[in-house]
Amino acid sequence: MPELESQRLLARRQFIKSIIAGGAVAASASYLFRDASWAAPVAGSVERLVTLNVNGQLRRVDVLKQESLAMTLRYKLGLTGTKLGCDRAECGACTVLIDDVPRYSCSVLTHTVRQSKVTTIEGLAGPGGKLHPVQQAVVDEQGFQCAFCMSGFIMATVGYLKTNPTPTRAELAQGISGNLCRCCDYNKILRSMLRAAKSMESV
Repeated sequence: MPELESQRLLARRQFIKSIIAGGAVAASASYLFRDASWAAPVAGSVERLVTLNVNGQLRRVDVLKQESLAMTLRYKLGLTGTKLGCDRAECGACTVLIDDVPRYSCSVLTHTVRQSKVTTIEGLAGPGGKLHPVQQAVVDEQGFQCAFCMSGFIMATVGYLKTNPTPTRAELAQGISGNLCRCCDYNKILRSMLRAAKSMESV
């Protein structure tokens, strides 16, 4: 009986080994004789590793297909000047420039801006760290209270002044009305931005 049992165990082991070996051969054959279509991207798929032009620099980053530009800028590229407020395209705290046009980065998918030029608050300063006129005007006028919304307002104003460099107060208020201030400090904000517009006229 012990001899019969050992023969059964041996036969079972040989059977399992043959199954494993057969599977390995099948897998190898499918790998060797596969066609080139296996590497082709699936229709509708999105490349994960993309190159973005951010503040004049090409940045290589791994992004998910549903990832917002705000998330990529803050948590992948470390550009935390872009703030996340409502995260639903209502407050404007996450405003950046995409090809010089103000956009809510929380509502822009990162993979859609691969061919665009993205500018954040960190990219406004000139050589030697000289502040952009809008940034400088905010400093001079102390235009914000808590300043959480500041970068969004600055980016919106920079974008707006590219289309209307000499706005009236009412025009500027309308132009940046997509941005909200929790502290309701709109008078100081508008005063700062109008000062910036005037300083840029003389440049």
